[in-house]
Amino acid sequence: MEIVYVYTKKRNEFGRQCFFADKPAELHVDILPDESLSADYIEKNPIDRGIHCGHDMSEHEVNTERFETDSHGINHIEGGWPKDVNPLEVEQTIRFRKKVEKDENYINSVLNLGSVMEHCIKQNNAIDIYEEYFSNIDSERVAEAPSAKTINIFRDPNEVKRTATHLSWFPDGGRKLAVAYSNLRFQGTSPFTCLDSYIWDVENPNRPELTLKPSSPLLCVEYNPKDSHVLIGGCYNGQVAFWDTRKGSHAVDTSLIEHSHRDPVYKTVWLQSKTGTEFFSASTDGQVLWWDVRKMAEPSEKLILDPTKKGNIAYALGATALEYEPTVPTKFMVGTEKGTILSCNRKAKTPGEKIVATFSGHTGPIYSLQRNPYFLKNFLTVADWTARIWSEDIRDSSVMWSRNLPYRLTDGCWSPIRPAVFYTTTGSGILDIWDIIFKQNDPTLSIQVSDDALQSVRVQDNGRLIAVGSATGTTTLLQLSGSLYTLQKNEKALVTAMFDRETRREKILESRHRELRLKERVKSGVASGDNQQAETVEEEEDLVSRAEKEFYATLAAEAKLQEGKKGIQFDLLDMEKKDFGKDDIAGNVSIVIDEH
Repeated sequence: MEIVYVYTKKRNEFGRQCFFADKPAELHVDILPDESLSADYIEKNPIDRGIHCGHDMSEHEVNTERFETDSHGINHIEGGWPKDVNPLEVEQTIRFRKKVEKDENYINSVLNLGSVMEHCIKQNNAIDIYEEYFSNIDSERVAEAPSAKTINIFRDPNEVKRTATHLSWFPDGGRKLAVAYSNLRFQGTSPFTCLDSYIWDVENPNRPELTLKPSSPLLCVEYNPKDSHVLIGGCYNGQVAFWDTRKGSHAVDTSLIEHSHRDPVYKTVWLQSKTGTEFFSASTDGQVLWWDVRKMAEPSEKLILDPTKKGNIAYALGATALEYEPTVPTKFMVGTEKGTILSCNRKAKTPGEKIVATFSGHTGPIYSLQRNPYFLKNFLTVADWTARIWSEDIRDSSVMWSRNLPYRLTDGCWSPIRPAVFYTTTGSGILDIWDIIFKQNDPTLSIQVSDDALQSVRVQDNGRLIAVGSATGTTTLLQLSGSLYTLQKNEKALVTAMFDRETRREKILESRHRELRLKERVKSGVASGDNQQAETVEEEEDLVSRAEKEFYATLAAEAKLQEGKKGIQFDLLDMEKKDFGKDDIAGNVSIVIDEH
């Protein structure tokens, strides 16, 4: 009998242990070069060869045709009744219900479904799924860079493209946008050019929701803030008309041509009234006319924009912009073709007293005029190559202004939410967004909206959407980032301090100019005569530039005296270059007053 016993042991527990150690390199094989093989090769020195291991790919872009959609409604009628039961007959339906309720299957079904519904109701009452646990805690806003993105484009559906001259948002929620189309080129309209303007649904760019059919192309259109179904428009031939969207595309009433303007109507504005039916219009014929939609045969009131206050139509200034604030119902402002702004009072006793003040500073027609929605004394004007912010307390000069931009400005407006933000459009197709708290010299954000010139801009009431119209009839709808329509912390206080500081600075400069003019008159011994006054007016421009030079020289002298004592650093070169927001100048002016 063979006896076998198997011993089991790990391999690393027996045998010689393996040790590793460093040792010098050893040469095992040495292959010497064979010179005879070099004849089969050509030496290349140096050798530079690139190897690409990826697949060759190409990128293609395809612009597909727009897919047009159409909405259809469905009328749902109560069904499920037997053929012999008329659902419109109350007696038949009651009789059939009683018959069904007596059925045992109906009772069992209700009992089975009742337990399931009871469980859901109890669960819903126990837990509020819509409860907000942290509603009282303000979330910290993360600083977001200003931006904008295009969400829709509305194109003029006609073959002959026209300019989108004016935009107006639907007052109830901003779901619609009214666009006025007109050809602004003198005698450039062909007989086949369409006269229609359109109302667009912001979510449907394929087809306009309603067509407005005027007797002449519309230059402006405005929704009634009290009645969202009513619109007014100013025509190219000087007439004004109003529409009621519930009554169709044609105008309900139009002003008579003999009692209308003699030039195109560039602006119409609704007035604050009890009836909500009054508005006024302005034209380049030098007249402002008041209307009532209940009586469109002739205007209820008229004002001739004669700066001499004599009511002479021959000297009247053509109006290109209007501004009216409902909280100040008696006052309004007019922007003219010559770059001046007229502040007017409708309730003045005589026509000459209706023109209260004149502001001058632009060198071309004023395309936009609007008060700041938070600071009514300050208003924005857009003309020539600059945008200016004015104060009613100072008439000789604006308090803030942009530098001369390389492109022509065409329109502008304030943000309805943020008092420091306004928008301007340019003739090069760029939308500029300005934030005067963040930056004064240049726009905070510039967007190339179109290759064609932009003509109109209007912001939605909540400040989230902005519409821009171009010279080719394309209206672009952009959505702004949250930082551009959210009121920032302490923004009102900062803007108030900025406007007050700039107003004080301009008042000091204005008083200095007056002193210089008086000194010049004393030296030259000019008497107060009509001819001598005319010569003095011609010299005022030179005196203004001389006053500015003396003002900056005085600041430089004071800076040298105070440099060692107070350690104040003045940068005069930057002050001369700044057009918007001259913070250092305001500080220097206060030092001059304290020292003297």
